[in-house]
Amino acid sequence: MLRLVLDTFWDEDVWLPPNTTWEDLAPGPDKDVVYNDHRHLLYPIPLALVLIACRRVLETYWFAPFGKSLGIKNTRPKKAPNNPKLEAAYHSSPKIKHKQFFLSKDELCGLAKQLDMTERQVERWWRLRRSQDKPSTLVKFCENMWRCTFYLYNFSYGLFILWDKIWLWDIDYCYIGYPHQGLTSDIWWYYMISSAFYWSLTMSQFWDVKRKDFWQMFVHHIATIALLSFSWVCNLHRIGTLVLLLHDCADIFLEATKAAKYANYQKLCDVIFAVFTVLWIMTRLGFYPFYIIWSTSIRAPMLLPMFPAYYIFNSLLCLLLVLHLVWTWLILQVAYKAIAAGQMEGDIRSSSSDVSDSSHQSNHSTPNRVNNKKDT
Repeated sequence: MLRLVLDTFWDEDVWLPPNTTWEDLAPGPDKDVVYNDHRHLLYPIPLALVLIACRRVLETYWFAPFGKSLGIKNTRPKKAPNNPKLEAAYHSSPKIKHKQFFLSKDELCGLAKQLDMTERQVERWWRLRRSQDKPSTLVKFCENMWRCTFYLYNFSYGLFILWDKIWLWDIDYCYIGYPHQGLTSDIWWYYMISSAFYWSLTMSQFWDVKRKDFWQMFVHHIATIALLSFSWVCNLHRIGTLVLLLHDCADIFLEATKAAKYANYQKLCDVIFAVFTVLWIMTRLGFYPFYIIWSTSIRAPMLLPMFPAYYIFNSLLCLLLVLHLVWTWLILQVAYKAIAAGQMEGDIRSSSSDVSDSSHQSNHSTPNRVNNKKDT
């Protein structure tokens, strides 16, 4: 039954160009070029565990000490008094499940009557308890430093290995000669490490800092893994490497902006954020739709006979573009607030807790911003 399901799913008429079989693309010593081996798609999963372990080591022995040297505190909030009834109400609250930590007046009143407490007591306990669930600034700093480090490495490595590849300079060569395009060891490692990283993000997302765009990021990671996997199986690794390179570029500055914000280097944060915004718009809303997707949508049909999997790939690429548009809207909102306030407030794609914190901080820091504007 499993064999029948797999054979039906991996139908050659769906995934391969006309007059091409899986046997034609199977790796072997008698082949003129080195083909991708679909079994290698299992390698990124254990590699993801290795990356998670590397991240743990770096955060413990490098990023955390570095953050502390910058003055970032790892302080934990005061614990709420032990109250089993309130604890049960806290965990059963739909607001907590959706990361909406504040209670409305009616909810506060209802809990106070139900537990025979004053509203003030419930409010104070609730405030202390929700603070316990927030990660410290140092934890968030370490997370961003890890991602910034990886994106910097992956982008540098990708640019290095692709510099002498013809398809970097002429995207038509992603399709010319397809599907009989050879694989080199440097491209193999680029694909495996990149896939492992997105697998590690998918796993760690459930215990990392929770952000407002949790499900958008989850869909992004799954779509990226699907794109990498399908393009690997179908020997479309050339266009895959370009998509990877393009996406890693702006993410370096995204994570660096957050890290600078947590370290209270406001001017550095503002400069990096400005560079990030320009790079993001250039790569995600410029090169990606008008170079990559234009190429896959317009040039590819001119150079290749079409097959059903082509529409699957293009749909996934367009799904990523939709996510880019959503995130661009969020980024522009942050940019607008930064310009209005004179500095970047909150955090890009921040967690709900970060947003609530930044809103409280902005109320107390308004006079300082006014004075800064006067000085300017």
